[in-house]
Amino acid sequence: MDSNFVDYVKICGRSGKGGAGSAHFHRGKGNPTGGPDGGDGGRGGHIILRGNAQLWTLIHLKYRKHVIAEEGQNGGSNRMTGRSGRDEVLDVPLGTVARDAETGEILFEITKEGEERILVPGGRGGLGNDHFKTSTNQAPNYAQPGEPGREEWKILELKVLADVGLVGFPNAGKSTFLSVVSAAKPEIADYPFTTMVPNLGIVQYRDYRSFIVADIPGIIEGAHLGKGLGHRFLRHIERNSILLFMVPADAADIKKEFKILENELKMFNPELLHKDRILAITKCDMLDEQMMEEMKQELPKGVETVFISSVTGFNIQELKDKLWRKLNS
Repeated sequence: MDSNFVDYVKICGRSGKGGAGSAHFHRGKGNPTGGPDGGDGGRGGHIILRGNAQLWTLIHLKYRKHVIAEEGQNGGSNRMTGRSGRDEVLDVPLGTVARDAETGEILFEITKEGEERILVPGGRGGLGNDHFKTSTNQAPNYAQPGEPGREEWKILELKVLADVGLVGFPNAGKSTFLSVVSAAKPEIADYPFTTMVPNLGIVQYRDYRSFIVADIPGIIEGAHLGKGLGHRFLRHIERNSILLFMVPADAADIKKEFKILENELKMFNPELLHKDRILAITKCDMLDEQMMEEMKQELPKGVETVFISSVTGFNIQELKDKLWRKLNS
């Protein structure tokens, strides 16, 4: 497995404690009993996630289990506010989802370059005694302490952002297809589960246009239950605009395979079935025209189908045209 691709990390974030307010009184020449002038404490440092389009993995956070932000400084005399604690900013790839590790609740998702969201907020600074003077208490000798920081475990998950997601059983020809239509160099071999991490490829289209295809590791029956590579990879499909189902021409029952793949997606997240779909019958270099015509009678209804061969390039351009039309319809 490519150890450089990390799409799940669990980190403990400790935000900064807020600084205490000051209970100071003004003392000056000729004014030995001046009023309260204690300043507020500074805010404790936040832990912040920031979107970075140059990143495609969470590996830089894999061994950084504890992230600690700075504490806020205490307030001073003459209504001087304490300095805020320095924030800890973690750059993450676009498509990163933050969850609460205790409840599993999704907190937010980073989808834009430079987007910043607070993962763990710092404690507020305490108010100085200047805030507490009243007509009946003109010399309050107390101030607020700063709020404590928080220590919380968070889960960061990456969902690959791509226009087209390749869906198919192991060894359906997805990696070969990606290597032919893009500059991606996925590992290719004639055995199941060659692809252990999602591969992204930029497909050059006519007139210098392009779109992004993600080769997602093969689904097996029961993937929605976590079997095989399971949930870890099904979540990457959620980000894709179009699902390109790939079933090899030598499959025992193409219609059945397609239905199993559909069912796995439905069990994982029913909304996936609302996405546009195309079915590509791969490895068609072994078929002639007559065999393809006969096979058409056995194909699933209601889904656009194309016969392709990545090895010979048969119908690859036609498939790219279909994908482009759906992406821009």
